Amino acid sequence: MASLLIGAYASIDETDGAGMNLMDIKQRVWSKIVLEATAPGLEEKLGKLAPSHAVAGHICSYFVERYSFNKDCLVIQWSGDNPNSLAGLTLNKPGDLAISLGTSDVVFGITKYPQPRLQGHVLPNPVDTESYMVMLGTKNASLMREDVRDRCAEKSWDVFNKFLQETPPLNGGKLGFYYKEHEIHPPLPVGFHRYIIENFTGETVEGLNEREVQEFDPPSEVRALIEGQFLTIRAYSERFGMPSPKRIIATGGASANQNILNTIASIFGCKVFTVQQPDSASLGAALRAAHGWLCNNNGSFVPISCMYGNLEKTSLNCKLAATPGDQQLVHKYSMLMKKRMEIEDRLVQKLGRY
Repeated sequence: MASLLIGAYASIDETDGAGMNLMDIKQRVWSKIVLEATAPGLEEKLGKLAPSHAVAGHICSYFVERYSFNKDCLVIQWSGDNPNSLAGLTLNKPGDLAISLGTSDVVFGITKYPQPRLQGHVLPNPVDTESYMVMLGTKNASLMREDVRDRCAEKSWDVFNKFLQETPPLNGGKLGFYYKEHEIHPPLPVGFHRYIIENFTGETVEGLNEREVQEFDPPSEVRALIEGQFLTIRAYSERFGMPSPKRIIATGGASANQNILNTIASIFGCKVFTVQQPDSASLGAALRAAHGWLCNNNGSFVPISCMYGNLEKTSLNCKLAATPGDQQLVHKYSMLMKKRMEIEDRLVQKLGRY
């Protein structure tokens, strides 16, 4: 689209280039080793990479003559929907994290020190030249929540939420792994696995054993699912080098569920906000266009935060939805997460695809 608008070949922006897995993300240039292994003469065909805030060119004469665009209109580098969503949700510094709660749960945030792995994605930050965007997805998300609702909560979200309210945080050391489909994070096949950590208090997991069981009572099943989903997201975010979040912006269908948001706040230990913007990608594209114009007008890169006032009260209409409360509980969730990842690693070794 950028090429069509400028009437010439537009460069690939750095964030999209990283998504192609052909780029040295630290140097922000094409990786010659990878290019040579892929196809001869590929670098010449791809052209040069460009920063996401750079000007791709002026709008071409066709649009000026046919649609009366201003001939001085600038076209800023285009990028993908997820990088644009990051911009649209006003994530712009390390410690910012967004969780999209839908058919898949997708988490993305910003770090200066990424730790790339075989799973997940590390991309240059589209609104900052010094940091990176980390993105992770899990497949067994809303459909798995609906499955547990139907099996254990009388097919009612009201009953589901009642069970979440009635069961204590940490679930008495009950941990569940629920996969209706082959999962991405962790790479595990279809199946349900339930464990009880013996003598678990949350202070430590050193020396504590777990035993596998066939089933939980319905309220415990509901909490085991919800806690398990977000303990996994937190664990994988940390493995990728994400710092402890200072704020989380929750979007997607399940972000309307207050009990789920309360659990997220307790597990991550930070405030959770929701937004009223239905399409963060389109808003992000508009914000990135304005940011590119600002950088061009300034003659050099400027932080996108210069465009905002209070980041908690942007045009997104961010609304504080949940607070973490007891910091001791955050620590106890850290212990539960550690034990969960130990069990998960053994499951991956036994059943995983990799």
